[in-house]
Amino acid sequence: MGDSTFRGWPHHLPDLVSEAVAVVDERGVLTGWSLGAHRLLGIPAEEAVGRPAAGLFADGAEPPHGVAAYTAPGGRAAVLRHHDGGEIPVVLWAQPWAPGDGGRHWLVQATREEAMRRQDVGRALLDSLGTDAPVAMSVYDTDCRCLMQNAALRRLSGLTDEERMGRTLRESLPDLEVTEMEALQRRVLGGGSPVGDVEVHGRVPADPGREHSWCNSVFPLKDRSGDVFAVCHAVVDVTAQARARERLAVLNDASARIGSTLDLLHTAQELADVAVPRLADFACVDLIDSVFEGEEPPSGPVTRETAFRRAAHRSIVPGSPEAVAEVEDVDVHASAPNSPFARALATGQPVLESANGPGPVPAWLADDPARAAGIRVWGIHSWMVVPVRARGSTLGVAVFLRRQRPEPFEEDDLLLADEIVARAAVCIDNARRYTRERGTALALQRSLLPQRLPAQAAVEAASRYLPASGRTGVGGDWFDVISLSGARVALVVGDVVGHGMKAAVTMGRLRTAVRTLADLDLPPDDLLTHVDAHVRRLIAEQADEHQDFAEAGRPPAEPAIDTWAFGATCVYAVYDPVTRCCTFARAGHPPPALVLPDGRTRFLDSAGGPPLGVGGHPFERAEVELPDRSMLVLYTDGLVESRDHDIDAGLERLRGALDDGCHELSLDSVCDAVMNGLLPEHPPDDVALLVARTRALDDDRCASWELPPKPAVVPRARSFVAQQLAQWELGHLVHTTQLVVSELVTNAILHAGGPVKLRLVRNETLICEVSDSSAAAPHLRRAGRLDEGGRGLFLVAQLSRRWGTRYAGDRKTVWAEQPLEVPEP
Repeated sequence: MGDSTFRGWPHHLPDLVSEAVAVVDERGVLTGWSLGAHRLLGIPAEEAVGRPAAGLFADGAEPPHGVAAYTAPGGRAAVLRHHDGGEIPVVLWAQPWAPGDGGRHWLVQATREEAMRRQDVGRALLDSLGTDAPVAMSVYDTDCRCLMQNAALRRLSGLTDEERMGRTLRESLPDLEVTEMEALQRRVLGGGSPVGDVEVHGRVPADPGREHSWCNSVFPLKDRSGDVFAVCHAVVDVTAQARARERLAVLNDASARIGSTLDLLHTAQELADVAVPRLADFACVDLIDSVFEGEEPPSGPVTRETAFRRAAHRSIVPGSPEAVAEVEDVDVHASAPNSPFARALATGQPVLESANGPGPVPAWLADDPARAAGIRVWGIHSWMVVPVRARGSTLGVAVFLRRQRPEPFEEDDLLLADEIVARAAVCIDNARRYTRERGTALALQRSLLPQRLPAQAAVEAASRYLPASGRTGVGGDWFDVISLSGARVALVVGDVVGHGMKAAVTMGRLRTAVRTLADLDLPPDDLLTHVDAHVRRLIAEQADEHQDFAEAGRPPAEPAIDTWAFGATCVYAVYDPVTRCCTFARAGHPPPALVLPDGRTRFLDSAGGPPLGVGGHPFERAEVELPDRSMLVLYTDGLVESRDHDIDAGLERLRGALDDGCHELSLDSVCDAVMNGLLPEHPPDDVALLVARTRALDDDRCASWELPPKPAVVPRARSFVAQQLAQWELGHLVHTTQLVVSELVTNAILHAGGPVKLRLVRNETLICEVSDSSAAAPHLRRAGRLDEGGRGLFLVAQLSRRWGTRYAGDRKTVWAEQPLEVPEP
C-alpha cells in the first residue's frame, strides 16, 4: 500500500507536490497544475495550464454542473485521458478555494481508483480500530504520553479521554503496576522493533474487584522518513486464558505433589498446600474420625452426629489463625441441615457459598458461633465445601476460603477444587488402607515378638523394636531370649528380607523354628544349619508348587510367605553363667558388640556364615569367656546401615555410642541411648535391639562329682546330694533329689560306660545333671506290669518340673529341674 493508505483522506488538505492536484477557475480553465498531476497524466504544467478542464476527460466533456459535481464527500468517479491517449479511472474530489484574487476557483484532487479503494480500506480500518475493534489500542508519543485511545480501551480500562489524554500510563493508572509496560514503550521508541505477547496482571477502574491478565503488544509508528514518532499500544484481555492455564497448572501440581507418601496427615497437608495460595487464602481437610485408624468409612449417608477430625490446614498467614481447630483436634461442623457442610455431605456434591456481602448472613452460622466469629473477624467472604470421596465412600470434607483476595469463588473454581479433591481422595484412601494394613501387620508382628523377656538368672536383658516409617512398612526383625537347661540362656536376633505382612509372618515362622530347635539344646552352629535346611526346604516346596501351576496351564498362586525367608539373617548366642562362656554363630548377620565391665567395646566378628537359605557353606561357632557384668549387644542391620553411610561407619558409630559410659547405665538407658544416638527421626528400616548384661553364678552355687561307672557308686551319689542340699538349706528336696539322682546315675552306669559326672546347680531351680560318654538318647516309655525296667525316667519326669537331654561333643547330659520352694501341703 502507498503512504496515503492510512492518512485518513479526504479529511486533510492535499499535498500539492506528491498528489495529483489542479486548480480550475470559474470558467473551467486550468490555472494550476501540480507535479503529482504531471506524473498521473503525463502532461507537464506548461501544457496543462490555460487549457479547459473538460479536455482532461476521456469523453471530452465535463459532467453536468461542471466541477461542482465533484464536491460530494468522498468525491466522484471519472475517467481521465493520459497524454499518450490511455484512459485512467480515477476519483475526483473538488473543494472551493479562494486564492485572494477575488475570483472563484476550485481545488481538484485526483486519485487512481485502485488507490482510492486502498484508502477506503485504510479509512474503514482506522474507523473500526477507533470504534468497533475488540482490541484495545492507544497511541503514545515520544514522551510516553497518550495521544489517543479507542473505544475498546475505554471499556477495558474505564478511563475517559480526559483521564488518559496527555498522561503517561503511571499517571492515568496509579494503582496498576505499569513499570514493565512503560519499559516496553521506551524500548520500542528507542529501537524501532515491535514487541508482542507480554502478559501483565492487575486491576483497573473498570473492574476494581477482580484481577485481570492482559497481553500487551507495542509497535512503532514511523513518518515518511522512517523515524519513530509514536508507538501504538495494543492490549487484549486474556484473563480467561490465564485462569485456565493457572487451573491446569494447579491440577498438574496436585498430580505431582499429592500422594508422595502413604502417611494420612501428610497426604491431607499436601492437598492444603496445593490449594493455598493459588486457589484459596485458607484451606483445611477434615476427615471422619474412624478414617485416622484405618477403618472403613461409613457406607451410608454421613449423619450430623459424625465426628470429624482436622487432618491438615494451610493459610496465607503463618500459624493459620482462621482455623477453628488444630490438626488432629475434633472440628464440630455446623449441624444445621442447610449448612454447606451438611449439603455437601448429604449430596456428595461440592457447595459454593458467600458471606460478608450485601445480602443477609447465612442462617446456618447461628448454629456455629465459633465459625461465624471467625468469618466476621477475618473478613471471609467466599468459601467452597467439597466432600472427600473415594471408591463410593465419604472420607471427610475439604474447605476452601477467600478473605484477602477480593473476588469470590466462581463455578470454574468449584470445578477445579472438586477435581483436585477427587485426586487427593484416592491418595487419602490409599493412606487409610495402608494405615489399616500396617496396623494389622504391626499387631501381628508384636504378637509374634516376646511380650516380655523371660525371668532367668543368667543375664539381665532389655530390648527395643522400632518399625520402619514411610512406604516400607512393617519388617521382619525379631529378637528372643530363651531359657535353656543348666541355667544357660540363648540370645537371638534375626532379620527377614522385605517388609509388610508376609515378612512379619515369615519372621514368626523362623522364630518358631529357632525356639523349637533351641529346646533340643543344639549348639549354635548346628541350630543355624537346621534352620538353613528348613528355609531351603520351604523354598523348594514353593518352587514345586509354581511348577505344578505352570504345567497345568494355570496362573501361579501368589508367592508364598516362605520365599521371603531366603536371605534372612540371624545371630544365635548361648551364655553359660557357670562357666561364663558365650558360644555364638552368625548367619549373614552383623557381629554382636561386647562391652566389658571397664567400658571398653569390641565386636565379636568371628563365627561368620552365609544368610539363611543360601546353603553350601558351613556355619562357624565361636566361644568367648565373658567377665561378670559384661554386656552383649545384638541388633539388626537397620541400626547401623543407611543410605548416608556404609555398615563399617555404622559399626563405628555404634562403638562410639557404647563407649560413651553405657557400661554404667541401666539396660533400658543403654537401649534409649543407642536408639536415639544412631537413628534418624523416621528410620527407613526396622530396628531390633537386644542388650544383655551377664550374671555369673558363684562357685558356692554349683557342686560336681566325678563318679566311676560302678553300681556301688549310686549310694555314694545319694550321700553327696544329701550333704550338698543340707549345706544349701534345701533339706526338703533331699528325698526327691536322691530318687532323681539314683535313676539318672544308674542309667548312665548301665547304658553308657566310662566316667560319669554328677552336677548340682542352685539357680532359680535346683538342677541335677548327669553326664556320660554315650550318644544314645534316653526315651520315656510306659513300662508293663512284668517289665523289669522303663520306670526310671517315668519317675524322674513325675518328680521334676522338666527334664531333657543335651549333647556337647562326645558327651551326653541328662538333666532335671525341681522348684526350690516348699510345696504346699
